[in-house]
Amino acid sequence: MKRSLFAAGLFAASLAMAATTASAGDNGLISKTSAQGVTETVDAMVSAMEGAGLTIFARVDHGAGAMSIEEDIGASQLLIFGNPKVGTPAIKDDPVSGLFLPLKVLVYEDGMGGTKIVYEDPAAMLGKLGGVSEDAAYLGVMTGALARFTDMAGQ
Repeated sequence: MKRSLFAAGLFAASLAMAATTASAGDNGLISKTSAQGVTETVDAMVSAMEGAGLTIFARVDHGAGAMSIEEDIGASQLLIFGNPKVGTPAIKDDPVSGLFLPLKVLVYEDGMGGTKIVYEDPAAMLGKLGGVSEDAAYLGVMTGALARFTDMAGQ
């Protein structure tokens, strides 16, 4: 019960914050700027997500991978995370949702030395599947959580 109330509060707060953040472009990608570096931004997201009970499945360091072959793409990390209570209903509605889940956020250093946060809008990502309804409650939860955690990390 306590977790349900927390989740409901998180959802409401997330939706309120989502209204003040960047919107998805034609390609369904949402891009934001972080005031921190790549590692600090991802660290902040991990801390906030773990604190909210989400699972961090992987943290992929693309920058380090490139350096391993003596290439420099700048700092770039992909965070893969989720909550089975939110993702499982999407996969039940359309098993192909599993191709897009868990959720992912890319944080990278742009050509000007700034830090960008990019993720795909869940409604755009899952909306192209036949079994996912555009008014599915989990889309709102995913959208709100992504907005909240990326906004918090970018400060």
